[in-house]
Amino acid sequence: MRPWYSQAHTFDKYEAHVRLYLVPLIGAKRLESLGAADVRRFLVRLEQDTTSATAKESHRVLRSALSSACREELITRNVAKLVEPPRTDTPELHPWTLDETLDFLAASRKDPLYAAFVLAIAMGLRRGEIVGLRWSDADLDNRVLYVRHQVQRRRGVLRWRRMRQAATRAKAGERWQDSDYVFATRTGRPVEPRNLYRSFTRVAESAGLRVIRLHDARHGTATLLTAAGVPPRVVMEILGHSQISITMDVYTHVVQDTQREAMSHMDRLLRKRPRRQ
Repeated sequence: MRPWYSQAHTFDKYEAHVRLYLVPLIGAKRLESLGAADVRRFLVRLEQDTTSATAKESHRVLRSALSSACREELITRNVAKLVEPPRTDTPELHPWTLDETLDFLAASRKDPLYAAFVLAIAMGLRRGEIVGLRWSDADLDNRVLYVRHQVQRRRGVLRWRRMRQAATRAKAGERWQDSDYVFATRTGRPVEPRNLYRSFTRVAESAGLRVIRLHDARHGTATLLTAAGVPPRVVMEILGHSQISITMDVYTHVVQDTQREAMSHMDRLLRKRPRRQ
């Protein structure tokens, strides 16, 4: 995981679970009197009112909070560890195939946010990382892109983006608000994350492609890298996957596509090969 992103995302997630579920349902219970039965009842009720996934995540937040309380010697044991979290079904991953990924990139070439899509698909940047990217983060001469504490190699897409933005700035004139954002509106304001996804969806639909989440389009990075022969462990590090199993889901899909293409190619060769007399 990219450290800065992980910390910010974890804080937001934990804060929401504490505010919406933990405090309203078990916040009145004193720490020293909280038992495994209380945690179990909390999870059952939460699962009934929301989803198994939400209850499982709240269990993780509670377990982490109680672990901190144990380290501070506020309590002597973590009762959340005594309770099994709800089971959830892992959703099956359906990333774009290599052909779909390449079709989307071709279809989006004329879109104002084409460079953003390239960063998402070819380099694995997340939506928040893309819209928060500033020109001060890009070393165009050395072809290096700094995503806070991460460094990624890139080619000419941002140089093209800068030239296009210069034309937009000239057209806006005095209405332009200089913000240093790589991806900005016609007047220089930061692009709304949801508008980035709307553009992504529009291009996918116009190209006749399956509409997927922009976050899932990051798997296009795994698709392209895997097709190029990059090992799964390296792909995992580039994408910041927390588990190798996430990367392997994409890897398996790509390998299957590659195997099918290889067999089709072999079949064509065998059919064309002339018989010896």
